Amino acid sequence: MDSEGAKPVEWLSRRIASSGVCSRRKASEAIREGRVSVNGNRVTEPSTRVGPDDVVEFDGARLSMPRNRVVLALNKPKGYVSTMSDTHGRRTVMDLAPQGFVGLKPVGRLDKDTEGLLLFTNDGELANRLLHPRYELAKVYEVVVRGKVADATIVRLEKGVWIEGGRTSPAKVSRIETLGDGARTRFLLEIHEGRKRQVRSMCAAVGALVVELRRLSIGPIRLGRLPKGACRKLGHQEVEALLESVGLAEAAPPPKSRRRK
Repeated sequence: MDSEGAKPVEWLSRRIASSGVCSRRKASEAIREGRVSVNGNRVTEPSTRVGPDDVVEFDGARLSMPRNRVVLALNKPKGYVSTMSDTHGRRTVMDLAPQGFVGLKPVGRLDKDTEGLLLFTNDGELANRLLHPRYELAKVYEVVVRGKVADATIVRLEKGVWIEGGRTSPAKVSRIETLGDGARTRFLLEIHEGRKRQVRSMCAAVGALVVELRRLSIGPIRLGRLPKGACRKLGHQEVEALLESVGLAEAAPPPKSRRRK
């Protein structure tokens, strides 16, 4: 813990959230309830500062904390469920994730028939914030629906429609294109929520049947030309942009002093 001669690294509540046990708010509640100890001593102040070598226990279980934050991008194909495992024997996105990263988990879900960008991380707090509606992270989907789409339908999608859980927030529709002889219509849909099967539900609410669905971006991270089924590690600048988008940007270290020759 923070003591003379030891440089503090982060607040205890953030350490717990980053481990993936719970959100930062729930971590703070658990600390105040006396459910957390540091180096064998019970702690009740969420702003207690801990270093990388401090041993943190939550409800008696020692937390394993990844030393290096990792964020991966996957171009998820159809036929995979976005879970760590599946009791029905279906293929999961973990079958496509590279081995060797401790604590790696998918961030949110894409349903089995949806393709496109899915993120993985070993940073629990980052994952929680990416999913929290408070940050209104933009997500862009390429949508193909059956038949032609009337202008009035586009207006309804953009203003918000009623689906399970309430009315959707305003969305943006762009790059509308009629395919073939009008049998299908393709467009981009930008939303700032993450409800279950939201895009399909929104389209169903306006009488449009989705036949193809692909997520192109999450906040500042874009799918780009990543091959279907392939995974890549995000670069430093991409991770920093992602952190900034959810209020986790880290201060840059002070510049190194140059030695005089």
